[in-house]
Amino acid sequence: MIRISKKLMFAIETVLDIAYNAGSAPVQSAEITARQGIPKRYLEQVLQALVRAGVLSGVRGPKGGYRLAKERRRITVGEIVRVVRSLEQATDPIEEEVGADLGRRVVRPLWAELQEDVMARLDRTSIEDLCVRAHQAGIPSEAASKLDFSI
Repeated sequence: MIRISKKLMFAIETVLDIAYNAGSAPVQSAEITARQGIPKRYLEQVLQALVRAGVLSGVRGPKGGYRLAKERRRITVGEIVRVVRSLEQATDPIEEEVGADLGRRVVRPLWAELQEDVMARLDRTSIEDLCVRAHQAGIPSEAASKLDFSI
């Protein structure tokens, strides 16, 4: 079953932070830590996993950092959940074959259906949708101050 672990929450917040606050330059992990209060030990592991999964791209060098690997409307929360779940390696109790018939044949299938429903909803929710929610909630974005329009 999907559980909201710290790592999962931090991963979603990290991608949303990059999408919502990035200008033309990559976002450095120190900026994300300062804005979101995510401990660096969690952040680096999550960032690397998101880069390997193709959600983010890393930019090396003194002005390097992270940016979205694709448009924010093409990144779903479900995709991020799957990346983090692969990191966490926890076994899901509904996948175990132990227990009584009622549990195996009634309760676990119900839980599996609920999990599928939740993942379907998360797959329909893009980072763009979350950025719109952040804007509607009145959360200021640093993106405007970071844009470079020199020609």
